[in-house]
Amino acid sequence: MKKLMLGLTLVLMLFAAGSAMAGSSEQTVYRFKTETLDGKPIKLSHYKGKVLLIVNVASKCGNTPQYKGLEELYKKYKDQGLVILGFPCNQFFSQEPGDAKTIQSFCTLNYGVTFPLMHKIEVNGDHKDPLYAYLETVYPGDIEWNFAKFLVDRHGHPIQRYKPKTQPEDLTSDIEKALAQK
Repeated sequence: MKKLMLGLTLVLMLFAAGSAMAGSSEQTVYRFKTETLDGKPIKLSHYKGKVLLIVNVASKCGNTPQYKGLEELYKKYKDQGLVILGFPCNQFFSQEPGDAKTIQSFCTLNYGVTFPLMHKIEVNGDHKDPLYAYLETVYPGDIEWNFAKFLVDRHGHPIQRYKPKTQPEDLTSDIEKALAQK
């Protein structure tokens, strides 16, 4: 009986310690690493304290003109702490077939994009980027199309998901609220 009680006590202590440890390692976007469009590794913790808008983008999509609105948001709010991260994605009818140089050139020449573009990723399926796998644990469901958007607060927590057809200017109020939070 003593051995049984000792064993149960030990199990309960290990469980309690594990629960406490799990609570201390907060789940945020900051634990992920990615690469810039030109292949340089970057940790998302580089953006701590910033409000992030994470968008899967494409250059041959009906939503491509949203680049203009995204750039306008970035220019308007970057000095207040907004960073837009564009992740090119070729999963939807091959709407982003270009290499990094082609993507950068297209975005710069056609839309004057200055916000950071990351490397091409997959947002659904077996090869889904780990960041998107995490985002979908917070806001479940596959990404429907290019230009789906996730707003992330200054602490690295996703706070809103937007459909691909949601226009960038329709995010203004949510972005301003997120920027106002410290």
